[in-house]
Amino acid sequence: MPQEPRTPRRPGEDPALAAFPARAPDTRRWCFADQLGPHFLDAPDQPVLLVESKAVFARRRFHRQKAHLVLSALRHRAAELGEQAQLHRVQGYAEALDRVREPVSVCAPTTWSSRDHVLRRPGLTVLAARGFVATQEEFAAWAGGRGRGRLLMEDFYRHNRRRHDVLMDGAEPVGGRWNLDHDNREPPPRDGRIGVPEPWWPEEDDIDAQVRADLDRWAADGEVAFVGDDGPRLFPATRAEALHRLRDFLDTRLGAFGPHEDAMLAGERWMAHSLLSPALNLGLLDPVEVVQAAEQRYRDSVAEGDPLPLNSVEGFIRQVMGWRDYIWHTYWHLGRDFRHGNALAAHEAVPDWLADLDDGAVDAACMSDVLGDLRRDGWVHHIPRLMVLGNYALQRGIDPLAMTDWFHRSFVDGYDWVMVANVVGMSQHADGGRVATRPYASGGAYIDRMSDYCRGCRYDPRKRLGEDACPFTAGYWAFLERNRERLAPNLRMRRALQGLDRLKGLEEVVEQERLRGTGPI
Repeated sequence: MPQEPRTPRRPGEDPALAAFPARAPDTRRWCFADQLGPHFLDAPDQPVLLVESKAVFARRRFHRQKAHLVLSALRHRAAELGEQAQLHRVQGYAEALDRVREPVSVCAPTTWSSRDHVLRRPGLTVLAARGFVATQEEFAAWAGGRGRGRLLMEDFYRHNRRRHDVLMDGAEPVGGRWNLDHDNREPPPRDGRIGVPEPWWPEEDDIDAQVRADLDRWAADGEVAFVGDDGPRLFPATRAEALHRLRDFLDTRLGAFGPHEDAMLAGERWMAHSLLSPALNLGLLDPVEVVQAAEQRYRDSVAEGDPLPLNSVEGFIRQVMGWRDYIWHTYWHLGRDFRHGNALAAHEAVPDWLADLDDGAVDAACMSDVLGDLRRDGWVHHIPRLMVLGNYALQRGIDPLAMTDWFHRSFVDGYDWVMVANVVGMSQHADGGRVATRPYASGGAYIDRMSDYCRGCRYDPRKRLGEDACPFTAGYWAFLERNRERLAPNLRMRRALQGLDRLKGLEEVVEQERLRGTGPI
């Protein structure tokens, strides 16, 4: 008989946070569409249940390429497994589960709502979550040992590296330093090129053609609506493609990743980034294997006498087993209500031009370029997300929950667990500082330093008043003034707030930005 989930570890603990069993090999494994790799099975020949639900796409207006990637990956997995898998195309999960006449198990899903759903299903064995470096029990043990101190990503990352012996030389980090992040903040090259090859791109097949036809038909029939462009699939939909992209990154881009990790270039939208986040978040790759492959490539290069730059290797590993793991675990640790935080009382709606990814409505070169990339590809790297899109929403007081939903729908790698802590915590400071120690607000000077956007822009990043005043520069000061009292207790904001009292024309700046509002910039 299938095992029932174990009881919660403490009285009153949320059932979704219970300690679940690790394995259930004598069952058919239900794999969600973000659990598509072999590490979600207990044996290579374990029977599999896959569920394709059109209703998921009908509930929200997703990016067209996100919908294509998810459906393509799900159908490719079914084709790979052949008779080992049952693929049910239904309106809801319950309909598919009702058709199965054998014991079913599932690895704990990645969202609160999905986890609640599987826990309510009688007879369904729910197993511990997979797809991350640290288990939920390991994170809970680490967090429990912190007392009432803040759960900083840097501390967790070091703990994770020690526990899994990654880039360690005995008890010390390889190279003698834990944090090489400050080495990865170089401005972009003046010539606008970083000198790395184009990433490897997958080729579409008959499954992709059928996915495209189905999405076209659903949209034409009014069953679903999308945002963003259709286009050739850019991201892996199979494990073989994901492994190919990983090898391509390690071979051609890893060494160049570090120095310009935080830079933005209009003509180099991929920079030297791995483009692996969609494959990781679909479950096509196990993050442990990704980290191990990067570390092994570094150690091999040292042995060959031509070492890869440690700041590049460490910076990439930090993204995978540091930030990605941390965001996943804080999604659960901070609880169901974390998403509703609004410490800065931001209540503006997402403007239509942003919701529609209408880069043509925008004059600001940075916003126009980033929105255009997002419309076309469903992806931009972490700095445009944080310092252009997120910075804009923070300055303009857009509702953080609405922005979380927008990021979730608009990015091919966007999922609820990805965006709640990233947007509510990191980007919008709506949690009052539980995830990030200060708001990530900046003026045009940061964008000018870390990109080539400002050179031909109609706005001047040095100006805060007038027709050519940069909306980010003026918006930064208006943001500080609007939140002066809320941010006053934050010691890291003291110098910025003191600058308000020395700023000439503050009242005019505030009024100018009030009139600008959330209109196209």
